[in-house]
Amino acid sequence: MRQVVACPGQCVHRTLIAVAFALVCVFAPVLAIAAPYADFVIDARTGEVLHQDNADTRLHPASLTKMMTLYIAFEAIERGEITLDSKVTISKHAASQPPSKLGLRPGQTIALRYLIRAAAIKSANDAATAIGEAIEGSEPAFAKRMNRTAKALGMTRTTFVNANGLTAKGHLSTARDMTTLGRHVFYDFPQYYNLFSRTTADAGVARVAHTNRRFLAAYKGADGIKTGYTAAAGFNLTASAQRGNKRIIATVFGGKSTATRNARVAELMDLGFGKAPNRVAVQKPARPVYVAEVEEKDDEAARILAEAVTGSTTMPAGKVIRLNTAVKVSPRPKPRPTPAAAPAPEDVLIAMQGAIETVVAEVQPASTAAARPEPKPEALAEAVPTETDAATAAVEVAAGTEAEAETELAAAQEPAEPAFVQSTKPQPETLAAVDPTVASAPEAEATPAEDDDAIAMALAMAVAAAPLTEAEPAPTVEAEPVPATETVLVEAVPAAEAAEPTLLQPTVSENGTAQSTEPQPEQVVLASLAAEEPETEEPLEVVTRVSTSGGRQWSINVGHFSSRYNAERQLLQTALIETNTLEESLRKVVARRGGYDANFVGMTEEMAALACRRLQARQTECTVVGP
Repeated sequence: MRQVVACPGQCVHRTLIAVAFALVCVFAPVLAIAAPYADFVIDARTGEVLHQDNADTRLHPASLTKMMTLYIAFEAIERGEITLDSKVTISKHAASQPPSKLGLRPGQTIALRYLIRAAAIKSANDAATAIGEAIEGSEPAFAKRMNRTAKALGMTRTTFVNANGLTAKGHLSTARDMTTLGRHVFYDFPQYYNLFSRTTADAGVARVAHTNRRFLAAYKGADGIKTGYTAAAGFNLTASAQRGNKRIIATVFGGKSTATRNARVAELMDLGFGKAPNRVAVQKPARPVYVAEVEEKDDEAARILAEAVTGSTTMPAGKVIRLNTAVKVSPRPKPRPTPAAAPAPEDVLIAMQGAIETVVAEVQPASTAAARPEPKPEALAEAVPTETDAATAAVEVAAGTEAEAETELAAAQEPAEPAFVQSTKPQPETLAAVDPTVASAPEAEATPAEDDDAIAMALAMAVAAAPLTEAEPAPTVEAEPVPATETVLVEAVPAAEAAEPTLLQPTVSENGTAQSTEPQPEQVVLASLAAEEPETEEPLEVVTRVSTSGGRQWSINVGHFSSRYNAERQLLQTALIETNTLEESLRKVVARRGGYDANFVGMTEEMAALACRRLQARQTECTVVGP
């Protein structure tokens, strides 16, 4: 006889669990179907909108968020904040992210390059979080930088909360904003864009496959960019493709499945290629300017620093304050004022006048003395230049020329949202699925920098043109010995007045002292310059820049690159393969418009020519640059 045990409570509990599981299985696809739909299509070359539907509605972007995470990673590498080979330690928070994930463990170290590959290709959530923590220290701080960057890019209806795109309150974007972000990824960092077209890649701990490999293989010309999926967002995709001269970028939000989403993107791409003109001038989007975060604590730090500098309070001991500031204007300091020349004492001028009249009357004939005009004290004062006058004139001329040079240099220096109606046939290339062709970004043109030596040349020429403070004296005739208590005063006589080579000497008495017919102050003896013509001075050489390189003014250029990192890497690689001729040179990266030049500087002409020949023999680009 069997014993029956009644368990109504336990049976009801198990039944409810089974019903709930069945409902989840039945309605899970419905949740994806219910995700709102939006799309946006542009001509990537000009940014012209070719089609849009619900493009400005804020929706869940899902893993399209990782485009912003990778954009900031590329920016941080370019600015030197981090490198591709930097070792990143995985935190517990990053390792705990749900799939899709790379499978990182807490405390594990991995190179940044592998995290970038995993986030771009596999769409790994743990890798994206680790990237944000490595750059900004924490995911919330990285989210703030994401929002600042989005604002700088013109993504006006986007807010980020995390680095991977998992559904979170307030983490929203639009089809228009994500298309704008995809265009910036393509044009701002072309050196990294090939990541988005790789179907597989080595991520350090594993080999990963691209989440968008089906569309890349099925649509001709497709080379990226990023997929995304969550239950709240549906199946999202921002795609880019190039055919001939045309490049189209399209974004779809809220696809029902991977297959239907890819088919819809293919239709939008065909529509875009049909509408876009064949030839059009490429208008790259403006590169945003990096702006560091300024929080309230920075304002408080600025207040404390200002008080400490003004002396109103003292700086707290051990407190370090760092301010992100930049000088906007660097004013040139005003020239130091020079004191005016002191006028000669009146009694000295009177004594000079009397001595001159006496000596001229006794030495020269009476007719010559009578024909000569009588000098005035004011004229004598002007005829005797002083060192202070000459120095003052030189400074005034130099200051005036400098002001003129500065003046010349300053003078030289929301839409309608129509419903989508498929009115174009698929493009012929769409019907034949072939391997994608990786497009390369247009090369930027570099323009030479302006001449920085204009001011230095103008100042040097002004100083050379200023009057000299000291001139080479003409031969003079010494007077008779005078007592040690007397001082010699020399008068400069212009050559035009000394028509005859007559030497002026003071009258000498029997006791050997100089005398004059009129009263004189003590300690005054007069002598004059000879009437001979002064020797012609050699022309002054104007030196604009003194070289201390010892003739090593030649350099070689080994390429032009879009980032400083690539230029420095090329210089290092070149130095390693050609150590003999480049051992004594210096590596220098010069910023030009549109990129960076990689140069080896500090070489002689022979060294530069030899190094360039050896590099060209090794199939390395090289150009000799003279001084």
